[in-house]
Amino acid sequence: MAASFAVEAALFLFRLRRLDAAFHAALHQRYRVLDFFASNKPLQDFLAAAAALPDPPCAAIIVGGRSVRVDAAFLDAAPSLAFVFSTGAGVDHIDLHECARRGVAVTNSGNVYSVDVADHAVGMLIDVLRRISAAERFVRGGLWPAQGQYPLGTKVGGKRVGIIGLGNIGSLIAKRLEAFGCVIYYNSRKQKDSVSSKYFSSVHDLAAESDVLVVACALNKDTRHIVNKDVLEALGKDGIIINIGRGANIDEMELVRALKEGRIAGAGLDVFENEPKVPTELFSMDNVVTTNHVAVFTSESRAEVRDTTISNLEAFFSGEPLLTPLVLPR
Repeated sequence: MAASFAVEAALFLFRLRRLDAAFHAALHQRYRVLDFFASNKPLQDFLAAAAALPDPPCAAIIVGGRSVRVDAAFLDAAPSLAFVFSTGAGVDHIDLHECARRGVAVTNSGNVYSVDVADHAVGMLIDVLRRISAAERFVRGGLWPAQGQYPLGTKVGGKRVGIIGLGNIGSLIAKRLEAFGCVIYYNSRKQKDSVSSKYFSSVHDLAAESDVLVVACALNKDTRHIVNKDVLEALGKDGIIINIGRGANIDEMELVRALKEGRIAGAGLDVFENEPKVPTELFSMDNVVTTNHVAVFTSESRAEVRDTTISNLEAFFSGEPLLTPLVLPR
C-alpha cells in the first residue's frame, strides 16, 4: 500500500518523445508538473531546484530511453521521490534494486503495448521474408520496366521460429505465427509447463535449429548481447533476425558484419543499441527493414497508456494499490 499524498502534490515529468496534448492536459489538470525537457536545465540543476521547493515532487513519470536514468545519483538528488512510473514496458533505465532499497514504488505500462508490439514483429518478419519494402522501392524507383521482376522472397508458413523471451509479447508473437503455420521454439529464463513448443536452454542451440530468431526479451545484465557472433553464426546464412526487444540485446557491430558478409540472410529491427543513431551500413541493405522504435505506438496504445498512467498516479496519491506494480528485488 503506497503512502497517501495530497492530490495536488507535484510530480516530475521526464519525456524522451513528445507526449500527446491530451496526455499533458490530463496531467496538468490533476497535478503540479515539473517538466525536465521543458525546463532546458541540466538534469542535476533541475533536480536540485525541485528538491529545494517547499513541496518537492514525490512522483516521477519516466519515458524509457537513454535521456534519464533513475539510478542512485538520481535518487540522491530527488530524496522526496516515492513513486516512479515508466510509460514503457521495459525498465532497464530504472535501477530496481536501488528503488527497492529506498522504498520507492515502481510501475510500468503493464501489457498496454503487447498486442501492438507482437503485430509489429510479425509485420517486420513478413516484410523481410517477402521483400515487401524492397519491392516497393523497386517499383517506386521505376525499375520494374527496365529490370523486370524483383528477386523472389520466401514464404512465411513452415518457418521454424525461435523466440528469445516467451513472456506476454513473445507468447502473442508465437500465437500469431502459429496461425501462419510456423513451428515455434523458444528460450526463456525457465521452461514453461503450459507451453507445448520445444524449449531450448541455450540461445545458441535455439538459433541453430531456427530459420528465424525473434528477440522479445527484456534488457538486463544477462540478456545484453544475448545475440552475439556465435549465435549469429549458428543462425546461419539463410537465417533472419527480428528485434523488437532492446537494441543492446544484440551485439550490433557483429550483426552489421554478419549482414555485410552474407552470414545471415536479413533482419527486421525496431530497436538499436545507440538510439537514435543507426549504423549507416544498414541503409543500403535491401534485406534489412528498419523502424524507429515505434512498435509500441498506435493511436489506441497512446490513449491506453495515458489512462494507465493516470490510474496508477491516482492510486499512488490516494494510498490505494497500484494497478501495474512491479515486484522489486529484495
